[in-house]
Amino acid sequence: MVGRLIQTAKSAYQYPLIFKQLWHTPSVQAPDQEIVYRDLKRFTYRQTRERIGRLASALSKAGVEPGETVGVLEWDSHRFLEAFFAIPMMGAVLQTVNVRLSPEQIAYTIDHAGASTLLVNDEFVGLLEGLKAQLPKVKRLIVMSDRPTPQTGSLSFIGEYEGLLAAASPDYDFPDFDENTQATTFYTTGTTGLPKGVYYSHRQLVLHSIAGLALFGMAGSQGRFSRDDVYMPITPMFHVHAWGFPWSATLAGVKQVYPGRYEPAMLVKLIKSEGVTFTHGVPTILQMLLNAAAAAKVDLKGLKMVIGGSALPQALAKQALA
Repeated sequence: MVGRLIQTAKSAYQYPLIFKQLWHTPSVQAPDQEIVYRDLKRFTYRQTRERIGRLASALSKAGVEPGETVGVLEWDSHRFLEAFFAIPMMGAVLQTVNVRLSPEQIAYTIDHAGASTLLVNDEFVGLLEGLKAQLPKVKRLIVMSDRPTPQTGSLSFIGEYEGLLAAASPDYDFPDFDENTQATTFYTTGTTGLPKGVYYSHRQLVLHSIAGLALFGMAGSQGRFSRDDVYMPITPMFHVHAWGFPWSATLAGVKQVYPGRYEPAMLVKLIKSEGVTFTHGVPTILQMLLNAAAAAKVDLKGLKMVIGGSALPQALAKQALA
C-alpha cells in the first residue's frame, strides 16, 4: 500500500557490534580448532571460550566493575588472547601495557589510564616493584607465569591466573551494551614528550576485524588470509593490538599459535612444527626471522607475512622471496 508506515519489529535484536558477537561463528564452525602457546599449552576454541568466561568471573569476583581499566603486562600468549576478549566483553577497558617503554613511561601510562587492576607476567615483577609507589590507583594485582611457582617478589597478589580461573565459573553472563563503549586503550611510542593515549570502541574494533578479513580474503595467493591458514603474531599484542589480527583470526576460526617472548629460534620452531602460514611484523623482525631460519637450515616457503611499521627495503624483500 502506498504510504504504508514501516516499523521495526519490537522483538528485533539490535545486534550491537561488541566483542562477544565475534565468538558466534567460531563457536559453531570451529569449536575444536586449536590455540597453541609456544610448546607449552594447547586449547580448543571451546575451551578458550570457557576460559574467557572464567577470567571475567574471576575479575568480577575480585571487584572489577564495568568502566574500570584493567592493564596487562604480558608477552604474546593464550592468556593475553583471553584478556583481549574477557575484559572488554564484561564492559571494562583493556589496557595493553607496552613493556618496552622505559620504566618511567610504563608507570605514566598505567597511572594516566587509571588502571585499577593489573595482570602481570612474573617476568615483570621486578619492574613493577620499582614502580609501585608511582601507581596509587592500582588496587589489585594478578600474577601470570609459565613456572610451577610464580615469582612474586615483594608484591602482594590477589591470586595466580590459572588458580583464579580454576576456581571461577565459565558461565559469566556477558551483557549487551552500547557498541560505542570504550573497549581498549594503549599508548603511542616514538612521539615527542610523554606517550599519548589512544582508545577504541567496540564498534570500531569489531568493524576493523571484519574489514581485515574482507581485505585479506580478497588478496591474491601471496597475501590471502583464510580459514585454511595457521596464524601467529610477530607484532606484539601490546603494540596496537597486534594490528587487530588476533580478533580477526578468532572470528575466522583459524588455528592460532602464540610464541610468548620473541625468541628467533622459537619462532622458527613454531612455524615448522605448527605449520604457521600467516604472520605479520616490521622489517627488522623479518630480517631476524630469515637469519634464524638460515642458521637452523629451515625453509620458510609458504609463509605469508604482512609488513608494516616502516617501508620494506627492496633487498630484504628479495631475500625473503628467494
